[in-house]
Amino acid sequence: MKRLLIASTISVLTVMSALSIPQAQAANVAQTICEYVAADDKKRMRSFLKTNKLKIRRIFDGIQCNGKNILIFASLNNSVATGSLIIRKLPKKVVSANLEALQSGSQSLIDAANARIGG
Repeated sequence: MKRLLIASTISVLTVMSALSIPQAQAANVAQTICEYVAADDKKRMRSFLKTNKLKIRRIFDGIQCNGKNILIFASLNNSVATGSLIIRKLPKKVVSANLEALQSGSQSLIDAANARIGG
């Protein structure tokens, strides 16, 4: 009976620790992307996305940097290189939905967004 209790406790702890790892990795991915956007380091951001097999289209809705999405965060930090990359990789519909929020940021990104949506 005692062995059964120990074995079940160990298996429960193993399952619990395995379930918490992806959340920590997701937080680390988001933090790293936010750091690259803030530093306007397009080369390292592209490399990081490729290494982790991530696409901007898929992660855009899930990542918040200082409470803003990564496009608005790039605009507020005048991160033209990474912001332009994000604009090129997002669907036109998403860019046009964020166009109004971009107005308070970098003019270069506003121009890139207008060119992307064709306006």
